[in-house]
Amino acid sequence: MDVQFWVSLAFILASFALYIGIALFQRSRQTADFYVASRGVPPMWNGMAIAADWMSAASFIGMAGTVMILGYDGLAYIMGWTGGYLLLTFLLAPQLRKYGRYTVPEFIGDRFESHTARVIAAVATMIIGFVYIIGQLSGSGVVIGRLFEIDTKIGTLIGIVVIAIYSTFGGMKGITWTQVAQYIVLITAYLIPVIFISLQITGNPLPWMTYGDIVTKLGELDRELGLSEYFAPFQQTNKAQFLALMFCLMAGTAALPHVIIRFYTVSTMKAARWSGAWALVFIGLLYLSAPAYAAFSRFILMTQVAGRPLDDLPAWTQPWIDTGRLQIADLNNDGILQWEEIVISNDIVVMATPEIANLGVLVVGLVAAGAMAAALSTAAGLLITISSSFAHDIYYRLINPQASDQKRLRMARISIAVATVIAGLIALDPPGVITQIVAWAFSIAAATFFPVLVLGVWWKRANAAGAIAGMLSGLVISISYIIAARYFGFSLFGVIDTGAGIFAVPVNFIVTYVVSKLTSPPSAKVQEEVLDLRYPEQMTYRDGEVWINDGSKPSA
Repeated sequence: MDVQFWVSLAFILASFALYIGIALFQRSRQTADFYVASRGVPPMWNGMAIAADWMSAASFIGMAGTVMILGYDGLAYIMGWTGGYLLLTFLLAPQLRKYGRYTVPEFIGDRFESHTARVIAAVATMIIGFVYIIGQLSGSGVVIGRLFEIDTKIGTLIGIVVIAIYSTFGGMKGITWTQVAQYIVLITAYLIPVIFISLQITGNPLPWMTYGDIVTKLGELDRELGLSEYFAPFQQTNKAQFLALMFCLMAGTAALPHVIIRFYTVSTMKAARWSGAWALVFIGLLYLSAPAYAAFSRFILMTQVAGRPLDDLPAWTQPWIDTGRLQIADLNNDGILQWEEIVISNDIVVMATPEIANLGVLVVGLVAAGAMAAALSTAAGLLITISSSFAHDIYYRLINPQASDQKRLRMARISIAVATVIAGLIALDPPGVITQIVAWAFSIAAATFFPVLVLGVWWKRANAAGAIAGMLSGLVISISYIIAARYFGFSLFGVIDTGAGIFAVPVNFIVTYVVSKLTSPPSAKVQEEVLDLRYPEQMTYRDGEVWINDGSKPSA
């Protein structure tokens, strides 16, 4: 074992100890602690926790690699994921917080006065959570696999054990403060390498100001090699797929249950809005850096690795070849490695960049710890969401409404353990790269929940029959399209599996609207509750009038 191994291991073990320690110190002792952290998280810290929950292995590990390989076309991920937070912050989050429930399925069940709608929402939440968490566990396998120079499957098994421990003990209360720590670790780990690479290549430590010049140079290199230019749009994909993917990521972001549940942990509607604003600031630090990472890494690979003799490649290449995530082949038997002969996985670019740029073992170890923080933070949030969907929405609300707090907590912890094992087994042989798997989760979330949540909040006439029909149609169409496109080559207008939601979301909207209009309206009580959601928390809508909560009427 070399020095790099021990340094990386020390960073990761120290971060693991920190996360587990926070989870034990903030251990949930009541169901309100476990599901919504007793609604006492300050907006800025909640925004940081949201950012950590959000910036998963797909963002930390896969984003820069996707942009590096796809160029302009990879920007659909950045624009979609960031734009979705604007939809969520202004369209849904404050209203859902005012409704005052624990989970998305609970909101849907109570808003539409339907246990059937609640069960469908709970099952869909678990499906989305399982798909999403597979990508996170796969990401942890990439990190641990490189650290120990072992197969990523064994690394995935190690990650499963750590995630299960601190998620089971901490609940939402422990996870919130764990995610704050994880954000600090991951953003530090993400920014330091790209700042040093910018300084190394351009002499300027501000990558956001310098990578444009590198992109121009990449264009020149591409023209010399006869490749599609790095910044040319729609070279790796078509315009329809680009727009479909961006739409699915936006709508999916606004409808992801594990993101929405974070807005339930604050005390007021105003705090929910500020949580979203802070989250955008913290998320922006990473997303504005990903294109710089991609440009610098591609530039170094094209100028310092491609064109070298195969027997004189940099030392960093062999460990990544051993993981199976980097492949090289002398296709023309000239003994020289050509750019076209390098096959590099999207999932290793950020992890490999410190080694590619020779930034030293401390930076390599820090990035390893940051990548684990990204995978663990999102996985923990997903496990809480899966657990709450079963333990709260199905077990407590439907099967055993008389269950004590202690029994409900025990059921929640058991469901986390079971969910971790099942998702972990699938992640041993993931069906795609990390960003692709995560995009599936977004398409399913957009197709199933986005129309029903929007209409449920903003249209008082939406009823249970419409919501049930809409969710089922969206869920079935999105999953069917993903399977058909992924495994059978099916495509409409050039849209592949990651853009499946573009077809399912409009169908869900139409079906929900038409079925609601053809069936009986919801009760007057529910319609009044929906109208009440449109007013600030200090105001209440009742009996056709708006009242301030002190009993007076607002001035004209």
